[in-house]
This record gives sequence, C-alpha cells and structure tokens, in this order.
Amino acid sequence: MKAFLPWLAVLAVVMLLSALRLRALATVVSLAWLAWCAWTWLRPRSRGSRSG
Repeated sequence: MKAFLPWLAVLAVVMLLSALRLRALATVVSLAWLAWCAWTWLRPRSRGSRSG
C-alpha cells in the first residue's frame, strides 16, 4: 500500500488544483510527475548492479 501513497498524493494535488480552476498548474504537476516516473523507470541502471 505504501507504494501507492505518492501516486495518490499527486492525484489529490492535481484534482485539488483542477477544482480550484488552476488547470494549467495541474497540467504542469501531472507532466512533471510523468517525467519523473519515466526517468526513474528508463534511466540506466548503475554499473555495479550488473551481473557478469
């Protein structure tokens, strides 16, 4: 369940910003979160973790 807390927090922030009619800021937050997630998933692994 702990793994979902950051996702739920970002979702809550985006929904709050959207409800406050700050949709541009909500879009920026969403895109920044998406970029951060993509970076953590796609970045090269450290060289020490390779086997062989």
